[in-house]
Amino acid sequence: MRNIIEVLEERGFIEALTSEELRTLSNKPLKVYCGFDPSSDSLHVGNMVAIMGLAWFQRCGHIPVALVGGATGMIGDPSGKTSERQLLDAATIEKNLVGISENLARILGDEKAPVKHMIVNNYDWFKEIAFIDFLRDVGKFFRVGVMLAKDSVRSRMESEDGMSFTEFCYQTLQGYDFYHLNKEHGVNVQLGGSDQWGNITAGIELTRKKSGQSTYGITFPLLTRSDGQKFGKSEKGAIWLSPKKLSPYEFYQYIVRVTDEDVIKLMRLLTFMEMTEIRQFEAMMKESEYVPNTAQKKLAAEVTLIVHGEAGLDIALKVTQAALPGAKTILNAEVLETFAKDMPSCILPINEVVDVALVDLIVKVGLQSSRTEAKKLIRNGGASMNNDRIEKETDCVKKEDLIEGRLLLLSVGKKNKLLIKTTGG
Repeated sequence: MRNIIEVLEERGFIEALTSEELRTLSNKPLKVYCGFDPSSDSLHVGNMVAIMGLAWFQRCGHIPVALVGGATGMIGDPSGKTSERQLLDAATIEKNLVGISENLARILGDEKAPVKHMIVNNYDWFKEIAFIDFLRDVGKFFRVGVMLAKDSVRSRMESEDGMSFTEFCYQTLQGYDFYHLNKEHGVNVQLGGSDQWGNITAGIELTRKKSGQSTYGITFPLLTRSDGQKFGKSEKGAIWLSPKKLSPYEFYQYIVRVTDEDVIKLMRLLTFMEMTEIRQFEAMMKESEYVPNTAQKKLAAEVTLIVHGEAGLDIALKVTQAALPGAKTILNAEVLETFAKDMPSCILPINEVVDVALVDLIVKVGLQSSRTEAKKLIRNGGASMNNDRIEKETDCVKKEDLIEGRLLLLSVGKKNKLLIKTTGG
């Protein structure tokens, strides 16, 4: 069994360990947990370092425990936040828990994994605890001076808005999570981002004081780009892991556009590629004959495969190929519907498409301003239907041209594409 600490260190996962004892302890099976905040119904690519950390523990024979915060999500972790979070209602939290559990199960539920993962919800134990009991049995072990000294608290206390008592108490809840998981499930390691150090050490101290058990923590660096900005945000918003919120194609496209400065680091953190292969790509990028974006394509394929599976990667690659100027690829409805999210599209009654001259249709949908321009384009070989060149100015759309009886892809020039969706067929 490979030593998980050495594996994570080599890949750049570890920012700090609470104890060097972990290096020796990890030679035997451990149970490690990481918590995920249900602030949305999907995790995003910024959460992937945490998930991949659990997945590497799993691959090295340790049991990963993913905690979804049904209880703590009602408050919201103040760590790394400059203002108080908007409180979510119970129905929204429940919906979010379902979504992020699906994200976690897709990555950690690999049938080839040597051990199975666990997903737990801290609402299951907090709902049984009375407020007075929590103050007596847990609160007495926390010292206010220590709580105030934590970075996540101090920075907010010094801000104009300050911090509510609700958020101030968050660390007692997360600390209790660690104690509970250790007591009930034998979990002895907590994994978290660098902003979680205070919460992790709070749980270690609480567990030591209440049960005398030794527990440990590992923090990883937050995922940032080479310019220091958080990785996982685009102009359109977060890069979600759920295909319901972001198509596999859009996900792939975000990853494939990372800079040369970031691609090797992301291979280390977000893929299961062996380090020997990653070093080969690193060396390759320094060679004069290196083909630009080769490493990015490999990275995007690997990460998309992990998040969306083989079917998701297949559709992402097909749509990517279909989007290339002059592409020759087999088009189907799934490819085109996904493609439509990132290209112009329109809806027309089927009788305004079938048996209509392509010259007229090109003008009707706005790809050319006049029939004269459309004819000229076709004569010069610059127009295509479903990626096949339109040969004659007199060509019309036939019913059999409609993909799955309802979709038609028109292209003019190298980049202008438009998907026509027909109705009334």
